[in-house]
Amino acid sequence: MKVAVFLVFSILAIANGKIFTQCDLARKLKASGMDGYKGYSLADWVCLAKWESDYNTASINRNSDGSTDYGIFQINSRWWCNNHKTPTSNGCGIDCSALQSDNIDVAIQCAKRVARDPNGISAWVAWRNNCKGKDLSSYVAGCGV
Repeated sequence: MKVAVFLVFSILAIANGKIFTQCDLARKLKASGMDGYKGYSLADWVCLAKWESDYNTASINRNSDGSTDYGIFQINSRWWCNNHKTPTSNGCGIDCSALQSDNIDVAIQCAKRVARDPNGISAWVAWRNNCKGKDLSSYVAGCGV
């Protein structure tokens, strides 16, 4: 019985992914060199993740064009990863499922690749609509970063 309960909770944990706290994400992103990356503050990246996925690594959004957004940064299958369904440029050279890991190192590297694109962080509609030009200090306040 204990094994069955453990297995059920393990499967639920995998299905739900990891949901970062705002400060845990801020610390992880800072340690990964995101503060100031391509001119964007740590608060920009934390704000982006808040509005794209609510800090959830398992987040998926299916778009009207047939593409899908994956993971904590909601990286798109048409341009940046391969989900084996959507025709893709696969700019990050990864399988989309890698973006849903609790270890967000791959997602961070891909987000950096997106940020190097001419559109930069503006590629994310949620950042443009919710973060751009706003005081984002609350996204890192009290985090010790």
